[in-house]
Amino acid sequence: MSFAAPQSPWPRRRRPRLLIVGCGDVGMRVVRALAGRWQLLALTSSPERAPALRAAGVLPLVGNLDQPATLGRLAGLADRVLHLAPPQSSGTTDQRTLNLLRALARGAPPARLVYASTTGVYGDCAGARFDETRPVAPGTDRARRRVSAEQQLRWFGAAFGAKVSILRVPGIYAADRPGGHPRERLARGAPVLARSDDVYTNHIHADDLARACIAALQRGLPQRALHICDDSEMLMGDYFDLAADLCGLTRPQRIARPQAAEHFSSMQLSFMSESRRLINQRLKKDLRLKLRYPLPEQGLLA
Repeated sequence: MSFAAPQSPWPRRRRPRLLIVGCGDVGMRVVRALAGRWQLLALTSSPERAPALRAAGVLPLVGNLDQPATLGRLAGLADRVLHLAPPQSSGTTDQRTLNLLRALARGAPPARLVYASTTGVYGDCAGARFDETRPVAPGTDRARRRVSAEQQLRWFGAAFGAKVSILRVPGIYAADRPGGHPRERLARGAPVLARSDDVYTNHIHADDLARACIAALQRGLPQRALHICDDSEMLMGDYFDLAADLCGLTRPQRIARPQAAEHFSSMQLSFMSESRRLINQRLKKDLRLKLRYPLPEQGLLA
C-alpha cells in the first residue's frame, strides 16, 4: 500500500523571474549569485552567446535594442528587469532604452526595474561632496543620453506602477574584469595629472556593484536614484599610485593638464575634466548593503 505525500496548505512560492538586458561582466556576476534561486533570462544580440548563457543557467533571448521588431517576446515575460545596456554612441536621446520600455509596455509591466546609469550625469562638480539630491548637469552627449534614459525610466515607473531604481555608477574595477584593473594602464606607462590639475574620482568593485543590483531588485524604493560607490575619496593620480604600490609597479609619471592631450583620447580627457566626491548613504540605508570592498586598497588585491 502506498500513500501520497501530504500537500502543504501553503502554495509554493514562485521564484522571481529576472530579465537581464545587457548581460556582460556585471550581468554574469549577478547570474552567478542568483543561479538556481531565481529564474534567469537574458536578452542578447549575439546568438553565439546562447550556449554560454544556457550553461550558466540562463535562458537566452536573441534580440537587439537597436531593432525594435526583435523585442516582441519581452512583453510580460519577467516580473523584474535589470537594464545594464549602454545607450547608442550618438545623439542625446537613449533610443535603446525607449525601444526596451515600449516592448515592456505591451504586456504586464515588471514590478521592479533597475537601471545602471553613470555618475557622469552630474558633469564637473569641482570636487564637491554631494548626495543624490544634486541636480544633474551633464557636460557631454554621452552623459546626456544617460539622463535621457533616467527620465524615460522614471516616466515608465510612474505610468505603469513599476518600482524603478536608478543606480548611478562610477568607475568599475576588478582583477577578473576585462580591462578592469589599473595594472594594464600602469604597465603601458600612461601618465596621470599633476596634483594641482588632478580630479576626484569614485570607484566600485564589480562584485559590490552586482550585489547592489540584486539588493535594488529586492528592496529598491520606487523612482529612487542611488550612488553605487565605495567609501573612498581619492584623486585620480593617487588611485593609480596606490595600484602601482600594491602591484609592485613604478608609479606613473605626473604631467600638467596641457600635456594630457598628447597622451589621451578625447573621451579619456573628458573623464579627467570632471571632479566629484559622492556620498553613498542611500546605498547603505535603503539597500542595507555592506560593501565587501569599501576601499580600493581592499578591492585591488581581491
